[in-house]
Amino acid sequence: MSTSTSSTSESTHLWPIYLKLTGVSMLWGGTFIAGHQLSESLPPILSAIARFSIAALLLSIWLRKQEGCFPSLNQRQFLSIIALGATGIFLYNLCFFAALSELPASRTALLVSLNPIVTALLLGTIMGERLGLIRWIGIGLAFIGAAIIVSRGDLLGAFEDLSSAFGLGELYMMGGVFSWAAYTIIGRYTLKGLSPLAATTYAAISGLIMLIGMMVLNPPELSGYIFHWHHLVAIIYLGAFGTVIGFVWYYQGVKAIGPSSTAIFNNLVPVFGVLLASFLLKEAILPSMIIGGAIVVVGVTITNRGKLFK
Repeated sequence: MSTSTSSTSESTHLWPIYLKLTGVSMLWGGTFIAGHQLSESLPPILSAIARFSIAALLLSIWLRKQEGCFPSLNQRQFLSIIALGATGIFLYNLCFFAALSELPASRTALLVSLNPIVTALLLGTIMGERLGLIRWIGIGLAFIGAAIIVSRGDLLGAFEDLSSAFGLGELYMMGGVFSWAAYTIIGRYTLKGLSPLAATTYAAISGLIMLIGMMVLNPPELSGYIFHWHHLVAIIYLGAFGTVIGFVWYYQGVKAIGPSSTAIFNNLVPVFGVLLASFLLKEAILPSMIIGGAIVVVGVTITNRGKLFK
């Protein structure tokens, strides 16, 4: 009786986390639309700097108001923060905006379905977490689904001419996928001594410093870009909603239910991304996107639930 009551209580306690993670997926589905709009007006490096300048400011205000001050960091935490900034802020956003300058928003969002798979692979190969047969089957299915997406449904043609099926935009987004998987895993250890808000704030600041440093060393070419008011709206959305709310809620999930269980919610991002791209940008939804996306979702679900069948 007490075990049942405890289980029910834990499930009830986690519902706010599940709802927040679903909300994160919806917000991040919108970031592909905003990022696509912004890619028309700014180079990738400036888009990322604009996003995280707003995010770092708002996060700092939130942290000071909620925790009173910036928590001090020991050496391990400092190195972890640098790693978070390098992976989840610096590398991911360079790849994110570069991919959006090459690909439609819906196609880029669908590639995010690989995030949970890559996270599971890194946990297994680097962190030593054993993957059972069922989970490997899930990984295989997810990669098949991703191959259908990136090849536009022409798998045979992709093998014959990989360069045309898997282009520069897809390569950028795959770099983003691996960067985000690393950010998720590193966060599990960083959150042992810091709140999700503090970890996100420090990561945003460190990543912003790296982005500014890169811009100084390699100034972007600004000719040919036109900035309108809706691009400013996109920057505010990316900074305030896609980063401040999205990143903090995501790390609340990592802290509460772990990286693998949190990462599975990334599979809702393509769903929201494709729907919003179709509704707002009038982008076509190809049959290969639907089929490939469905296979990825099935594969990721099996990967994260496979431990139940061991």
